[in-house]
Amino acid sequence: MLSWKIKRVCTIAFVCLSLAATQVSARERKIKGCLTECKPRIGLLSAFGQEADILLAETTNKYQYTINGNIFTTGKLRGNNVVIVLTGVSVENASMLTQLMIDNFNINHLLLSGIAGGVDPNYHIGDVAIPSKWSLPLEVYWNRDSKIPTPCGTPGDLLCLGLKLSTFTSTANSDYQVPTTNGLVGSGLFMRDTFVRNSSNFPNGEYKFDYKVDAEMLAIAKTLRPQLDKCGPKQPNLCISTQPMLRIGGRGITAPAFLANPDYRNYVFKTIKAVSVDMETTAFAHVAYANEIPFIAFRSLSDLAGGDDSTDIGAFFGSGLAESNEAKVTLGFLEAWSNTHKNLDE
Repeated sequence: MLSWKIKRVCTIAFVCLSLAATQVSARERKIKGCLTECKPRIGLLSAFGQEADILLAETTNKYQYTINGNIFTTGKLRGNNVVIVLTGVSVENASMLTQLMIDNFNINHLLLSGIAGGVDPNYHIGDVAIPSKWSLPLEVYWNRDSKIPTPCGTPGDLLCLGLKLSTFTSTANSDYQVPTTNGLVGSGLFMRDTFVRNSSNFPNGEYKFDYKVDAEMLAIAKTLRPQLDKCGPKQPNLCISTQPMLRIGGRGITAPAFLANPDYRNYVFKTIKAVSVDMETTAFAHVAYANEIPFIAFRSLSDLAGGDDSTDIGAFFGSGLAESNEAKVTLGFLEAWSNTHKNLDE
């Protein structure tokens, strides 16, 4: 019976060092809720493979766990105990990998970094955005026209469907208006809040439009002064035209669609003051909030979403500038975090 228990624990944890180690690991799992490895760690999720490679190259004492075909690497990075995984593109992958990490490791903070399209026209290619909140504006009620939805009898009331209209599109004609040769035509796309439940709001749960990043993590991010490059390491002669900057604050948005529509980009900029758009972060933020784990996200801007192609986009990706600048911010943050949390990861 004992041997069966040991074998079962080894199957779950993927690593078996000794009977004593297995017994300690099982006890830790019971206390912490982790399945694979229970040392307190910062969870690092990267949506961009080359940037993950840079972080992994800097990590010491590495050990890999393969879980559901995904490689999670534990180790030490800039003074912090970390676990690193590549999410891949999409809200589904970001959700799945974030929860998989939380289930298998003892995660005390979460950080996601990757590439995004710019929404704020004042931002430039190569800038690194650190929004203070994240939302899903394409989580919508798709009405037949631009009138306020009335599925439950009262204009704007969606609760009979288990839904809630956002305050940003709670009036007639506040949906996205599609430009045509005959003028604007309503799309019927009304933004709504997302339902989420966690231990604090149980059993009722709540509806949220924004997920705010952790205040302490944001405060440390504001102290960063990274020397962002105009030219990447792969092709130093391939450079962007404007000096990149660290842009902190505002609302980042996520969508299941790749945004190449300049009119919709202008709509979300004017309606909800969005600054960047990607396909992972708000899903990651939703899972972090549901598990009550503090989070933050960094996004290197590749272009103005839906804008015209330019030589700057080629320089951003082709020279390695995208992953280089993003990794600089991530590594700088981790070093600053370690300096203010000497004993957090022990």
